[in-house]
Amino acid sequence: MITLRNVSKSFGSQVLFEDASLQINEGERFALVGPNGSGKSTLFKMMLRAEEADEGEIQFKKGVVVGYLPQENAPIEEGTVVEVTLDGVEDYDGRIEAEAKAILMGLGFKVTDFTRRVNTLSGGWAMRVAMAKLLIKKPDLLLLDEPTNHLDLDSLLWLQQYLAGYQGAIFVISHDRAFVNTVCNAIVSVQEKNLRVYYGDYENFLAQRESEKEKIYSAWRLQQEQVDQMKDFIARNRARVSTASRVQSMIKRLDKLELIELPAEVKTVKIRFPQPGRTGTKVLELKDVSKIYEVPGHEPIKVYENFNFELQRGQKMAFVGHNGAGKSTLLKMLAGVIEPDSGERVLGLNVKTGYFSQHREGILDPRKTVLQEAMDNDRMNPELVVRTVLGTFLFPGDNVFKKTAVLSGGEKSRLMLVKLLMDPPNVILMDEPTTHLDMASVDALIGALKEFEGTLCFISHDIYFINALADSVVHIEQGKTTVYPGNYDYFRYRQDQIQAADAAHQKNNPPAQAAPAPSTDWEAKKRLEAEGRKKVRRVETLHKEIAYSRKTVETLAAKMSSPEIYSDYRQVKELGDKIHALEAKISAYTEELKTLESANVTAQ
Repeated sequence: MITLRNVSKSFGSQVLFEDASLQINEGERFALVGPNGSGKSTLFKMMLRAEEADEGEIQFKKGVVVGYLPQENAPIEEGTVVEVTLDGVEDYDGRIEAEAKAILMGLGFKVTDFTRRVNTLSGGWAMRVAMAKLLIKKPDLLLLDEPTNHLDLDSLLWLQQYLAGYQGAIFVISHDRAFVNTVCNAIVSVQEKNLRVYYGDYENFLAQRESEKEKIYSAWRLQQEQVDQMKDFIARNRARVSTASRVQSMIKRLDKLELIELPAEVKTVKIRFPQPGRTGTKVLELKDVSKIYEVPGHEPIKVYENFNFELQRGQKMAFVGHNGAGKSTLLKMLAGVIEPDSGERVLGLNVKTGYFSQHREGILDPRKTVLQEAMDNDRMNPELVVRTVLGTFLFPGDNVFKKTAVLSGGEKSRLMLVKLLMDPPNVILMDEPTTHLDMASVDALIGALKEFEGTLCFISHDIYFINALADSVVHIEQGKTTVYPGNYDYFRYRQDQIQAADAAHQKNNPPAQAAPAPSTDWEAKKRLEAEGRKKVRRVETLHKEIAYSRKTVETLAAKMSSPEIYSDYRQVKELGDKIHALEAKISAYTEELKTLESANVTAQ
C-alpha cells in the first residue's frame, strides 16, 4: 500500500532519519512511537507530501486514498455539523447521512448539535467534526496524529471500538497506551534514526527493546574486553623484536575491527516533587449542593440537587461518567472554581486546593519566559531541578527561554502542569492532565502523583493513567455518584456484572400482559378494582424501596471508599457483595415499576 525506501531527512545539523525503510500493507495497524522531537510528525508530513525527503523515495500503491487527522487546529468551516461532516462525500444518500450522524453521536454530539454551525464550536469539538468527516469517507489508510486528545472517555471507547472494526490500514501517533494496545497490532519505533517494527502490543515492544539492549550491551562489553586485551598485548610487546610481526598483525586486526556502538539512551527521569503540608482526615465536603445551568432557548439543565460528597485525606479518585453527566462540574465545585446555586463547600483543616484544566486563559504572564513562570512560587526550587522537570514535560534546552505569549495551547497547558507540581497544594483536582503529553511525560507524571502524599481527584480519558493511579473510581450518573474501590478495570468488571444481572432478570421476568378490559360482571369488576388498588399500593412500596436501597448503596459505597478498610479484603468484599445485591434489587424493582406504570397505574 505504501513503501518508504532508504528515506533520509535532516533539519540543519539535526538528522531525523537516515536510510529509514518501512512498508505498510492493507489492513495493517501500526502505532508510531519515539521520543519527543524524534521526527514522528515529520514522517507523517513526508507521507502526505507536505515535506520532501532529502534522499530515498516514498511510493503509494496506485489508487490508494490517504486520510489525515492533524493533532489540532482543524479548519473552522461555515456549515452545520452534519453539512461539514458530509462535505466531499459524493452522491450520499439517507443511509450515508444516518451513518454520519451515528459517527457524530459516537464522538459525543447530541441530535440537537447537528444543526449547530461548526464555526461556533470550541477547538476540541471542531476537531471531533474533522474526525467524523474523515471516518465517513473510509480512506484506505488513516494517518491519525494524537486522535484521542480532544475526546472524553466515552467517545474514546467508541472510537477504539470503531477503529477495531475498520477495514482499512491505520498508522497512528498516540500517547495513550490502552488505545494503542486496542487499535494496533504492531509498534513502529523511531530509533537510531531508523524505523523498527515490533509486532504485538506496547508492553511486548518494551520487553523486546529491553532484551535487545541487554544483548547489545553484553556483546559490547565482551568486545571491549577483547579490545583491552589486544591493546595491552601491543603495549607490552611493541619493543620486542621476537614479537614484532604478531604486534603488527594485532594492530591491523584492531584497525579493521568494527566496533559495536551502544544505542543512544532515552532518558527516563524520575522526579521527586516537593510534598505539601498535611491535612486533617476529612479534606473537602460538599453539603446539600445544587447546580443548575441556564441555557438560552432551552429548559434549565439540572446537574445536581441536594447533593453530598466527601473527600478523605490520601484518596486518589478518578471521576467517570457519560458526556454531560457532571464530572467537570463536580471537579470545579470541589476546587471552588464555580459556586453551587445552594448548599455549601466545606474545607478541612489546613487544606489548600489546586485546580488544573486544559483551559487556563489569563493565568500566565506573557512577558515572562517559560523558566521564569516555572520558578515563580514560594518554594525557591533550584534552577537545575526546574529545568529538568521542564525538559521532562517537553520544554528541552533553550525552549525554556521562550516567552509564554508565543506558546501554543498545548505548551501553556504543560507549563501550568509544571507550575502546579513545583509548588503542589495538598488537594489536587485535575481535568484531563495527560492530553498534551507524550508517553515518557505521562510516565513521569504518574510517578510524581504516585508519590504525592496529598489528595487527588481527576478526570481522564487515558485508561492506562487511571489504572496506574486511581484507588477508587467515582461513577457519576444523573446527579448521583457511586464509588467503586479499585482502578478502572475493576469498575468495568463491576459494570459488566451489573449489566449481565439486568439482562438475566429481564429474560426471566418478561413484561406482564396488559390487564383485560373491565367485565360487565359485577364480581369481575370488583376483582379488577381490588387488583388495581393492590397495584397502586405496590407502586408506592416500590418507590420507597428503590429510594431506600439507593441511599443504602451510597452509604455502603462511602464506607467502602474509606482508607481505613483498603487493606481489609474481607470487609471490602463483604461491602461489595452487599452493594451488588442492592443494585440487583434496585434494577428488579425499577423494571417492575416500569411495567406497572406503563399500564397507567399511578399512586393516589
